[in-house]
Amino acid sequence: MNLTADYHTHTPYSHGKNTVLENATAAKKLNLKEIAITDHGFNHLLFGLKRKRLGDLRSEIREAERLTGVKVLMGMESNLISIDGETDMRPDDLDKFDIFLFGVHEVLKYKKFSDFYNIMFCNYSAYKLGKKPSQKVIDNTTKAYINAVKNNPVDILTHINYKCCCDLKEVAKACADYGTYIEINTKKRHVSPEEVDLMASVGARFVIDSDAHSADRVGDTKIAEELLSACNLPLERIDNIEGRLPTFRFAEYKRAHL
Repeated sequence: MNLTADYHTHTPYSHGKNTVLENATAAKKLNLKEIAITDHGFNHLLFGLKRKRLGDLRSEIREAERLTGVKVLMGMESNLISIDGETDMRPDDLDKFDIFLFGVHEVLKYKKFSDFYNIMFCNYSAYKLGKKPSQKVIDNTTKAYINAVKNNPVDILTHINYKCCCDLKEVAKACADYGTYIEINTKKRHVSPEEVDLMASVGARFVIDSDAHSADRVGDTKIAEELLSACNLPLERIDNIEGRLPTFRFAEYKRAHL
């Protein structure tokens, strides 16, 4: 499998180890056409990207592009912060970024306590106890995911179902309808082969991302290859391999609205 682009990498702007340039250099060595720098969103209490540093990040990205020739997208792995599907990528942030990812994370500033309780506390408690969350928790998480996809020009939903549980089929339907990719994350095992096939059955499309927190993991596909060998997903449904590049909805949104 030949990866064309890696759209989920971290740097010291959140808690990655290597610089933008080092990540881009690693991408160049692998002949990737594009890479995205997607540090954790503003509401992450431990590792969140700072709005006051966005100018510095953009400068490093431009320099990395100049030195490596690799296209470097400035993004953020934003955080889901409410059942209504809000993220910590505010409308007035959109013009500063090139790509829009979101996922569920711990240690966040949620919009309300009820959002923290319903999205994270109930899911994470079940995860730590090795239990499946209640149907009510699954329904709340599903609602939050779907609202985020509907209400935001999200390009990629990251590591779906990691430490949380949703109705994968319903979320995948929303992603297919609105043009949001579902990530196959190669840092963590977050879905089974059967779950990939279930999401594919309703029309979802996918990207493979490393979620690299160090440059030596940029472009890694090991977990994805193991997963794909056990499921029936056609490789044509993965849009960042074999020379292909995705068509992202955020870019289209920006052309139309910003």
